[in-house]
Amino acid sequence: MQEPFVHINKLTIQYNHKKVLDNLSWSINKGENYLLGGESGSGKTTLAQAIVGDEIMEQTIKISYTQHSLLPAKAIYISNWYQFTNLEGDRNFYYQQRYNKHQGQDTLTVQAELEHYGQKENLDLKDIEQRIKDFGFESTRATQLIELSSGEHKKLQLIKGLWAKPQLLIIDEPYTGLDKQSRITLNNWLDDLVQEGVQLILISNDQQLPRAINRFAHIVNGQLEQVDNRNQLTRNAPREKMRLPDFLLASPPTPYKVVAKLQNIYIRYGDKEVLKDVSWEVKVGEKWLLQGPNGSGKSTLLSLINGDHPQSYGLDIYLFDQKRGTGESIWDIKEKIGIISPEMHWYFDQTATVWHTIASGFYDSIGWFVDVKFEEKKKIEELLAFFGLTEFKDHLLQSLPLGKQRLALLARTIVKNPPLLVLDEPCQGLDAEQTKYFNDVVDELAQHGKTLIYVGHYESLLPSCIEHRIVLEKGQVKAIEDILENVE
Repeated sequence: MQEPFVHINKLTIQYNHKKVLDNLSWSINKGENYLLGGESGSGKTTLAQAIVGDEIMEQTIKISYTQHSLLPAKAIYISNWYQFTNLEGDRNFYYQQRYNKHQGQDTLTVQAELEHYGQKENLDLKDIEQRIKDFGFESTRATQLIELSSGEHKKLQLIKGLWAKPQLLIIDEPYTGLDKQSRITLNNWLDDLVQEGVQLILISNDQQLPRAINRFAHIVNGQLEQVDNRNQLTRNAPREKMRLPDFLLASPPTPYKVVAKLQNIYIRYGDKEVLKDVSWEVKVGEKWLLQGPNGSGKSTLLSLINGDHPQSYGLDIYLFDQKRGTGESIWDIKEKIGIISPEMHWYFDQTATVWHTIASGFYDSIGWFVDVKFEEKKKIEELLAFFGLTEFKDHLLQSLPLGKQRLALLARTIVKNPPLLVLDEPCQGLDAEQTKYFNDVVDELAQHGKTLIYVGHYESLLPSCIEHRIVLEKGQVKAIEDILENVE
């Protein structure tokens, strides 16, 4: 009988006295390419990290590599989050730093990062030149790592891992942050790698998968269970609909007619134009969808509205009926905006508890630095209950499953009941049930005087309240249109 390619025998892992994996066993044979799905927080990421880790004893996890294969005898794990360092090997960045060009020289360029990785892994960059172009990543080569959007960081992760062609490739949430065409390109590349002998484990609840996926499993009560197809994978139970806290039912004051007006905006980093002649007006109460491929300029456009971009001074920008740079402070702007983005999540204070994370929304900080008032404490507790986070309020944000982290940050976004919600891919890391739950919340909030700017790639996973769409492509406005009847 052929020896399994991966054999796990009674693996137990626990955190804080709670067993995440409980005597888990799993055998993967050659040619079996798995989708590992199931509920958020069930232990999928923990299992993946254990398979590629160096700390597990051989009798617990054994990978039987093919010794005479042209592919390297190694396993590579591509995490959900991309972690990069500055030139001194440190991660001490701050959120607005990615927009400050003079401070962006602290990290490698994409080209230098690829060259460094290729040298380390003995790889030839020429082998993936076409893949880089197919991924729409060619134009980023001279870009500093800190300047990349979350979708571009994901592409860089994937390019490096797939370039190495390991015998075992494990990808955690491979499609997070990728636009529609990039997901198709990725699946085609993965299918090609399987033909060359790479074996896959994908951690995902996505519906668009490589053709090569032929096995399905999930983790239930710390044990791995195999199922016949992805429809049998466990899902988080639909969340019970709850009434919004009373303070969110009150419409915030809006003594202005226009939330944002941008006219003929150009943003350049050296010779690179990020935004080219962009004009856009958002009136009070409007609900907008902002779309475009990865790297099209969406994050930069939003940074002009939320006050984070240093080039916004001197441009023809009006925020809340006041021209930018005519005496308003950054805090005058931020007090009117509730924002969430993948980049904010990435830079968020690693020492913050869930409670402190939500509290920081009152002060627009990436963390929590002051005491909150009694009424503010009451609102925090109401949101903890509303999002089902009360039992986790004293846990570190980063210790929670990614889905719960996002819910905590969503609570932070609305805790001060702002008139403008800027939701940049707010449901990254949430499964379909959690996404529907949150978008239902957005629809309810929209009924109470909110203006909305929502960034999302999936047409079928959007709030129903959206009325208008602006589409960017290569830094330019490709379309502005009404979509009230087109959104499903």
